Amino acid sequence: MAGVKWQDRLKSLEQRALSFQSAPLCCPYKPRLSRPWQPSSVWRLFPRQSAAIAFIQHIKQNVHIFSLEKEGSDAGQRIFLVTSYSELWHYYRTHRQSLMHCYEVILEGAVCKLYFDLEFDKPSNMHLDGKVMVAKLIQYACEKLEEVYGLHCSPKDILNLDSSTSEKFSRHLIFMLPNAAFKDNAHAGQFIHDILKPARNSIQKSNPGTTTIPVCPEESGGDVETSQAKRRKCEERDLSFLIVKNRNGQEQLFVDLGVYTKNRNFRLYKSSKLGKNAAFTVAEDNEYVPNSSEHTIEEESLFLASLITNISFTGQRILTYDKPERDTGESPGLTLQRQSHNSELMGDQQPSPFKEVDDFVLTVVCKDGIQGNIRRWNYFAPEHLLVYDIGKFRWCHNVKRFHKSNNIMIVVDLTEEVWYQRCHDPNCRRQNYRSSSYPLPQEVCMSHILMEDEEDQAYLTDELGNIELVQRSVPVSAPAPQEDWGDSPDDPAYLEALQEVEQATELEEVSDELLLQAVTECE
Repeated sequence: MAGVKWQDRLKSLEQRALSFQSAPLCCPYKPRLSRPWQPSSVWRLFPRQSAAIAFIQHIKQNVHIFSLEKEGSDAGQRIFLVTSYSELWHYYRTHRQSLMHCYEVILEGAVCKLYFDLEFDKPSNMHLDGKVMVAKLIQYACEKLEEVYGLHCSPKDILNLDSSTSEKFSRHLIFMLPNAAFKDNAHAGQFIHDILKPARNSIQKSNPGTTTIPVCPEESGGDVETSQAKRRKCEERDLSFLIVKNRNGQEQLFVDLGVYTKNRNFRLYKSSKLGKNAAFTVAEDNEYVPNSSEHTIEEESLFLASLITNISFTGQRILTYDKPERDTGESPGLTLQRQSHNSELMGDQQPSPFKEVDDFVLTVVCKDGIQGNIRRWNYFAPEHLLVYDIGKFRWCHNVKRFHKSNNIMIVVDLTEEVWYQRCHDPNCRRQNYRSSSYPLPQEVCMSHILMEDEEDQAYLTDELGNIELVQRSVPVSAPAPQEDWGDSPDDPAYLEALQEVEQATELEEVSDELLLQAVTECE
């Protein structure tokens, strides 16, 4: 009888082994980074962008979202990877097969660099010289940055990436502005929209039935000499070199204005589009040279420089561009606000991507009868910092009183789940003062890592870098109670029979045959 049961158990084991062999589990990713200055490893794959965003908002590490196009998948279908910059680079340069179609997700509201996506169809524009067009655009953009914001930059401050083919001219330009960055890609996009208005109006004018604003509006009244000077200045800014033709012969801009939407996916350096073999490399006319450190080689420095939201909070100017309520035909510089951390100008009042944190900050600055407000906020994605400029509440922990005129900042560290105060006051800034850190309420930080549903665990990366769907094994029915492997309590009748046998043999050694006989009688 016992032999039969043993055979049944062995058969059950063999069935389990066969089920796992027919549907093996993907080998889990095992972190192998050993350099001590790098963060602990995080490598999570999500089928939905919303799940990836929710994950990074509640994990206590500096991680970022990238999207991947996987070979063999449908066009437009992407997998979303959450990891750190250093972790991604470590595998990005080795697992080229699985990570060759990679995009940075430019999160909504994140402080970012100024960037351009440039392209045109070569057969339809045989007369155009792409390099010359890029050089002219860089010169024009630098002039506008100085005119509007007082920033001086040159081609040496601009990373120029190329993924052109025989059929298509394609470039990315990423501006490393000196100690300045845009509030987010929406403000950067609005700046670019407006400085390219002459070219856009020219394209609209070529299409019958559209209402346009003259590129150089006629002056009414005023000094004739002044009017002529303005017209000459306008004519000097002729942007006809930015007008190209598509495959259907229609005019369009050399600059893609559709890459400034929220949570935009922007292709990475050394990546190509799915089904293409044209990765972004450093253009031969690039003049930007990255600053390498003791921990990074030049190629890694280029990769880090190419990331649009890789901006750390160091007190730099945050640039905004608000669209005028009505178009007056004036130069953009006459309708803009220059904004920095020192500015007293009111900023936008839109909530940040972390509304619960906004509400908490308001409780900090609305007390003792004083109704403070949030003048503006800036989100620094690399450090997960929310920096709030506060209005009507000037209490400073450094001087233990209210400042008379200078406002304060509340800085929220989403990684460490703390907040602290910094100050616009010149004396406090010279001291580089920051207050002690105070913990965020649990309901705000929610430090526990989100539990994922089965769909969010649909992909894993093996040690060779292959990204595969999780092959779930065929469930095996639970064994019958009599096949338990000793985990259930011993049967009282069995114990009683065993005790009787031992007593009958007067404590002599009990043979296996006699024990089996006792078990059989008990059953």
